[in-house]
Amino acid sequence: MRSILRTDPLVRDVAALCAAGVVVGLSFGAIASAAGVPLSQIVAMNALVYAGGAQFLAVGLAGAGATAAAIVLAGLLLNARHLPFGLAIGNEVLGESRLARLVGSHVMTDESVAFALAQDDPARRRRAFWLTGACLFVSWNISAAVGAIAGSALGDPDTFGIDAAFPAALLALTLPSLKDHASVRVAVAGAALALAATPLLPAGLPVLVALAGIAFALPVPTRKAGPK
Repeated sequence: MRSILRTDPLVRDVAALCAAGVVVGLSFGAIASAAGVPLSQIVAMNALVYAGGAQFLAVGLAGAGATAAAIVLAGLLLNARHLPFGLAIGNEVLGESRLARLVGSHVMTDESVAFALAQDDPARRRRAFWLTGACLFVSWNISAAVGAIAGSALGDPDTFGIDAAFPAALLALTLPSLKDHASVRVAVAGAALALAATPLLPAGLPVLVALAGIAFALPVPTRKAGPK
């Protein structure tokens, strides 16, 4: 195994990525279990939904009392980025088979698309996508289930401060994306809109209102100095 990791950078990178994914999966399982989600539902969500950020969001909204419609809509909006992802990889990676397209669409993540597009050779591009997608899917499902079992043994989440784990996890997922002034403006505006809407709207809807913060990603017009 060590010789494979040394000779194939792709396998090494995917292994490192899965190791990091295991930590996130354990966190999600523990948070979902502590929030009162049954183990069977956590396992089903991992296998059928398989959308890390959307799953964290769904558990948080459900815990806040949001309606099913608000949770589904928020998840769809969060994962809307997968539409351009599918166009980016297309037939070259997924092939013509309907079954391959179906399975590939399910295991498609930010990481699997990024690893695939980083390859110049079409054959390595397909290999990178399927290797990353399959390994992440397996590691996520196993680690999240283990985290859920461990979380169920902790009891009341308030006792150990797990109630704060959900917002902390989302913050950790968000921070790496704040790389420029536009993304910071969007984050701050979205947070402000959500806070302002929280006393006025039912649970779950302030998160959707925060999406209006995307407008702040637009470039700020600057006045050109004219003749005096």
